Amino acid sequence: MLTQTLALCLDAYRELNARKLFWITMGLNIMVVVVYASLGINERGVTFWHWTFDVPLFNANLISPELFYKLQFVSWGSGLWLTWVAVILALVSTAGLIPDLISGGVIETVLSKPIGRVRLLLTKYVFGLMFVVLQVFVFSLGCFLVMLIRGDTFVPELFLAVPIVVSFFSFLFCVCVLLGLITRSTVAALLLTFLFWFVIFMVNLGDQIMVQQREQAIVALEDAERNLENQITLADRFIERREEEGRTIEDADGNAITGPDEQRVAMNPALERSRQRVPEAEQAVETWNTWSQRVFWLKTLLPKTGETTGLLERWLISQEDINKLFEERTGVNPGDDDNDGPAMNDPRVSRRVTEVFRSRSLAWVLGTSFAFEFVILGIATLIFVRRDF
Repeated sequence: MLTQTLALCLDAYRELNARKLFWITMGLNIMVVVVYASLGINERGVTFWHWTFDVPLFNANLISPELFYKLQFVSWGSGLWLTWVAVILALVSTAGLIPDLISGGVIETVLSKPIGRVRLLLTKYVFGLMFVVLQVFVFSLGCFLVMLIRGDTFVPELFLAVPIVVSFFSFLFCVCVLLGLITRSTVAALLLTFLFWFVIFMVNLGDQIMVQQREQAIVALEDAERNLENQITLADRFIERREEEGRTIEDADGNAITGPDEQRVAMNPALERSRQRVPEAEQAVETWNTWSQRVFWLKTLLPKTGETTGLLERWLISQEDINKLFEERTGVNPGDDDNDGPAMNDPRVSRRVTEVFRSRSLAWVLGTSFAFEFVILGIATLIFVRRDF
């Protein structure tokens, strides 16, 4: 059994090695690492080779070299290159593994040998993942050495990119394998996988919008409640001043007003409008919270591609670093809930949205995603085992 498995692995390796995109992607990885190494930071701003670009809010006086390279790695190293460009190239390279296997004349030759179908399919699947493992490891190793040499810091956490990006890729690759079995076409499997990826992207976008709207409504409610308290306090001060002067509070007809609440409204007409804003804000919170929960449960059924790649940022960059950058760029203390600006432009909303996504549990992000992958692979295995080729 071990000899057969090794033979399958060797065959899969030769197949991947023969694909030009494997070596093209590897070369592109090295080029991106060179670009990463060419970046730096000094007291004036960001450097690229021997050029310096003055950036007042992004220099060595505010950001350490370690944090600078971590930010670059997370923002475009993994956020753009590894999880978009490299994954697309990997899907293009590996999409044909299963359709090519079940094409006429190939599968019959393989199945004529005493090899279990489950082991055959899973071996092909695992070696499809190995394509990404090698690519991400080379990229992470290069960035690790850059941080060690240029940033003078030891950050082994960079290698977390390997399991994270491979997991991200596997959520898409399992769908590609299933579609390849059903359609027997590399092009169809690839296009349908990209369509599925687009659906996940739209659901993620909807989730971000719903969470942002909910947090914005919560901020608006807090501001409305705070404003109501201030208006009540202001009205009480007016009433106290009238009482000290020995004057009564009268309505437009000259009748004395005795009720405490009526006196407040008479002394401060803005109080009534402040009271109306509170239930309006509460209704908005309830509405956006309902929609946010609906999208959240929909996401639970799908792989969490965005949150999975976000784990790398969560583990590389601490919340304290984010709060510091937030304060330096906005001038607002992240712990300060007082802000006189409108909620839609309130930097507190952005900070709270970030905290919401960073607080989502690992069990939900990876557990439900791997459950989805297990189900899809189970269906693919069942089809592969029972189909008469």
